[in-house]
Amino acid sequence: MAEVKRILADARVVTLTGPGGVGKTRLASRVALTVGRAFPDGVWLVDLATLQSQGMLARAVIEALGIRDRSARAALDVLAEHLRNKRLLLILDNCEHVVDECAAVTRTVQMTAPDLRILATSRQSLSVPGEQLLEVSPLTMPGSTGAGDRGRALERFEAVRLFAERGADVSPGFAVTDANGDAVVEICRRLDGMPLAIELAAAQLRILSLEQLLANLEDRFELLTGSGRPLPHHRTLRALIDWSYDLCTAEERLLWARLSIFAGSFDLEAAETVCSGEGIVRQEVVDLVGGMVDKSILIPQRHEEVVRYRLLETIRQYGRQKLDESGRSATLRRRHRDHYRRLAAQTRARVAGPDQRSWLLRLGTEHPNLRVALEYCYTEPGQARAGLAMAADLMYHWISGVFLGEGRAWLERGLAAEPDPSDVRAHALWTSSVLAVIQGDASAAETMLRECRSLGDALGDPMALAYTVFCTGMLALGRGDVTSAIPSLEEALRRFRLIGYDMGVVEVLIRLCVAHCLTGDESLAISIGEEARAICETQGEHWRKAYSLVVLGAATCRQGDTRRATELVSEALRINRSLDDPRGVGVDLEVLAWIAVTEGRFQRAARLYGILRSVWEKVGEPPLSGYAYPATYREDSESRTCRAIGEYLFGLELRRGARLDDDDALAYALEEQSSDAVPRAESDRLMPLTRKETQVARMIRKGMSNKEIATALVIAQRTAESHVEHILGKLGLASRTQIAIWVGENERAREPAGPGSEGGAG
Repeated sequence: MAEVKRILADARVVTLTGPGGVGKTRLASRVALTVGRAFPDGVWLVDLATLQSQGMLARAVIEALGIRDRSARAALDVLAEHLRNKRLLLILDNCEHVVDECAAVTRTVQMTAPDLRILATSRQSLSVPGEQLLEVSPLTMPGSTGAGDRGRALERFEAVRLFAERGADVSPGFAVTDANGDAVVEICRRLDGMPLAIELAAAQLRILSLEQLLANLEDRFELLTGSGRPLPHHRTLRALIDWSYDLCTAEERLLWARLSIFAGSFDLEAAETVCSGEGIVRQEVVDLVGGMVDKSILIPQRHEEVVRYRLLETIRQYGRQKLDESGRSATLRRRHRDHYRRLAAQTRARVAGPDQRSWLLRLGTEHPNLRVALEYCYTEPGQARAGLAMAADLMYHWISGVFLGEGRAWLERGLAAEPDPSDVRAHALWTSSVLAVIQGDASAAETMLRECRSLGDALGDPMALAYTVFCTGMLALGRGDVTSAIPSLEEALRRFRLIGYDMGVVEVLIRLCVAHCLTGDESLAISIGEEARAICETQGEHWRKAYSLVVLGAATCRQGDTRRATELVSEALRINRSLDDPRGVGVDLEVLAWIAVTEGRFQRAARLYGILRSVWEKVGEPPLSGYAYPATYREDSESRTCRAIGEYLFGLELRRGARLDDDDALAYALEEQSSDAVPRAESDRLMPLTRKETQVARMIRKGMSNKEIATALVIAQRTAESHVEHILGKLGLASRTQIAIWVGENERAREPAGPGSEGGAG
């Protein structure tokens, strides 16, 4: 770790190399936990092991960084622009299967971000300018015997200490003693100090004695070499995994191979659905999974209230080879696709209800598997239509997260592969049109809408025709052409009502509220906005309710009732904050600033505009797609504010607002803190976390549950859960335990250094 940090201080790219199982990923993750002070813009880990589609690497990095760009720009351009002038550490983990693409992305971002550092793990070099290679060595071991060291004194050697810790995990009370020290040393020597091999071997202490474990290793390795000669590192690990595989039951071996079909992690339901049958009874999967966890083959992880599982990449690759050898790979790929195709369809049907947030979070967690399922559809003959249908069903997944550009890419790929007229093509056309409108890509949207209208007429597809006129109205409203927008929106409203599609009705009503407000008919706008809100409340829908509230608040403000307007927009802001919708937050802040100007609270308005600029800088200012008002509103409002308080104070408040962290900014916007509040000292925070995330992380270290954290901070439990998810994502961690360790290490790093101590990287 010290060597990695030393090299990072000078080298722009550091690549950790070495065979699988030597601990490259673990080392990179541990370094990430200790260098936060050197990188004020954060340390971000991108796991590339799940990436199976070519050309997706830049999108994977965008996703990991949480970039909410909604433009139609190329992903690599978006990434390069975001990293410009950033001082951050980007960890690219498991690069070997996409090494050329990693090199291309690295070269591009290096040109725009001179302060960027990249730490890569790969079995081969990236071969980019400024790269420094560091070979990760196996763990330290005693010599061929433990001579000179007895019992616990041996644990000063890394390999012995790891074996002792993992052995105690599965066999409570196990320790290295004078009596067993020589056997432990010989096991570690046989395993070449390879961390993964040591963990797999130690897991067998659940069923074998130390002597049996050593005897089995000696027999197996001598069979492979014909003598006592050591194996190369990669063959050592392979032999150990072979042995672990042989120790599994027949059903566990089948499940191991079948689980390798998943990308990233999976839940029990997915394992049961995809992997049962033909030798595995569905009801037995839960016990088989438990047995594989006991053998250190599967790693459990908790997400929200669900336990998910993953295979370490080396273990997964081994299982995939076994699956390929069995001749069942094609069947499992199809079953995997079928499961996630059903999940996409279920989400489309349920995403408008009270469980909206949980469904969208689930899709976010399953994103690597969704990618694999879509890739299967577009590479397997005859499956493109299923892929196109799946991509269209995922519309709200693409809209709600960081995947807008990726969603359009999957849809465009499917539309090109499946050109024949069909209801599926019509669905994909209007879905892609909606995404294009949100991105402000009017030309592409209009082209798709013309075909969608023609196809809808030919097929008699009422949903396609309704969405066609709806998107046409959105485009007109985004251009400020209210005269053209209102008839299209009214026609869309009529069509959605005939179909009985309430959420389509709400979407149109929101835009009509804006349109009539722009014509000066605030009374009609308010009536329309109230209807949209009422439908959402009846359906238990939160996301669209937030947008109905903000446009209703804007209309109410224009009618002169600023107090009521503030209540409405503040409620919208709270909803969008809980749903983690930064675009919605930006629109809410915009309207709150207008309200402040209307009330003559110009200093508050200026600070809100500073906060707003910070929001748009982070997530990319969205083109106007019918939710917000023309840019002239902001220009007039900002000009009034600047004239009222003067350029100096206006600039001062802009800067104050821009410096507030996310939690303080929203607290100020909601007037939950004094108007005299200024940015809190950075010393209160653990970078790259916000102040509130720092509070949550410290509470996790104390062992508090999400419910206890919510009670202590007086927030909803779902908000506490959202903070935990953000922390895990920002830090590239997988569990609350890792958060607790990270907090402890950072708190110790913040303590005043003693005499002769040295700093970290940078």
